[in-house]
Amino acid sequence: MGGKSIPLNERIIFALDFESPDLAMEWVRRVESHIGFFKVGLQLFLAGWFHVVDGITSRGHKVMLDLKFFDIPETVSLAVKQLRDRGVTFATVHGNEPILEAAARAKGDLKILAVTVLTSFGEEDMKETFGAPVKIEDLVLSRARRALEIGCDGVVSSGLEARRLRRELGGNLLIVTPGIRPGTFREIPADDQKRIVTAGSAIAGGADHVVVGRPISTASDPIAVIEAMQGQIRAALET
Repeated sequence: MGGKSIPLNERIIFALDFESPDLAMEWVRRVESHIGFFKVGLQLFLAGWFHVVDGITSRGHKVMLDLKFFDIPETVSLAVKQLRDRGVTFATVHGNEPILEAAARAKGDLKILAVTVLTSFGEEDMKETFGAPVKIEDLVLSRARRALEIGCDGVVSSGLEARRLRRELGGNLLIVTPGIRPGTFREIPADDQKRIVTAGSAIAGGADHVVVGRPISTASDPIAVIEAMQGQIRAALET
C-alpha cells in the first residue's frame, strides 16, 4: 500500500496556510531539513502569487498548488496552462467531468489531482447537499474512478477512503490525503476537519502523500511532530 518510490521527506506535504509570504518562507527554511514538499493554498497564493512558488522551488522543493479550480472548462484549461513551466508538481481541480477533462488535456507535465469530497464534510453535510443520505465512501470511489478514466493523475481524499480506492483502482492512482492528525503523539482541539486519520494509518491504507498543516505549525516543537509522523509512515511502509 502506498509503495511508490517516494522519498520519506516528500511523503508529508506541509500546508503553508499563512497570510504572509515572508512567514511562509520562514517556515520552509525552518522545516526543510525534514520536508521537501509544500502546499500553497488560495490564501497564500493570493498574497504572494507565483513569487512564493518560485521561492519554494528555487530551494529545490516541490509544490502542490491547491487552488481547487472550478469554472467553465475553457477557463480551467487556460488556468492550468498558466501553471506549466512554473515548477508546480501537483495542482487541484474541483469540478465535474468536463472540468476535469479540460484540466487533464491542458496539464502537460503537471499532475492533476481531482478533489473528491472535502475532509471538512461529514455524512450530515452530504444529506444537506444532496437532499438525501449519501455514503461518502461510495461517492469518493465513483468520483475517483471517473477522474482516473478521464486522465487525472490522482485524487485528494481522506484516509478513511484510501484503502478502498487503492484496492479497487490500483497502483497508478495518486492519493493525497489531508485531515491528518498526530494521534497519540499530540492531541489538538477539534476544528473544521471531520474525516481525520493519522499519517501512519493513511499511508498504510494506500495514500501516497499526507497533507499536514496545523499539527505542525501550532506545535511547540514542529520538528518533533514531523519526526513522529515520519516514524509512523516508515513503519507503515515497512509492514
